[in-house]
Amino acid sequence: MFIQTESTPNPATLKFLPGQTVLEMGTADFPTIEAAEKSPLAQRLFAVEGVTGIFFGNDFVTVTKVDAVDWDHIKPALLGGIMEHFQSGKPVMDEGHKAASGHAEHSGEDAQVVGQIKELLDTRVRPAVAQDGGDITFHGFDRGVVYLHMQGACAGCPSSTLTLKMGIENLLRHYIPEVTEVRPVAV
Repeated sequence: MFIQTESTPNPATLKFLPGQTVLEMGTADFPTIEAAEKSPLAQRLFAVEGVTGIFFGNDFVTVTKVDAVDWDHIKPALLGGIMEHFQSGKPVMDEGHKAASGHAEHSGEDAQVVGQIKELLDTRVRPAVAQDGGDITFHGFDRGVVYLHMQGACAGCPSSTLTLKMGIENLLRHYIPEVTEVRPVAV
């Protein structure tokens, strides 16, 4: 098994590509070790000292570390953990755990606008941020303000504010006049 790695815009996050499917559909975000209880792979990776977050996409795993730890020191252990896990035949997620589809539900008078927002996120934004090892999902819409949840490499990324304001906000405002601003939320 050959695992490729890619840097992300977030220097504290590294993207691992195991060359096979990680999640059949959706994503899974583990911002803490407690959140990883439903994933044998996430638990194994949190066992590496300095790891602070794990994120799974369709064909990648992103790992976030503390600043005090150098990638050169933990990368071999992470590569070994991913390789051992996939060779063991164990599932990435425990049975009965569903991966997140992403977007929060929204109904009411803004349902049509929210539908347009979600479609633009799914077709234009999410594929681009997945390339960087993260995900951005719809969290809410209130009086012109779109609230988005950033995960994986996007959470805590130094360029995330620029991505939100100059990229996503401009895109949504261009196509949907009801949108006036985009703000991040922590879930």
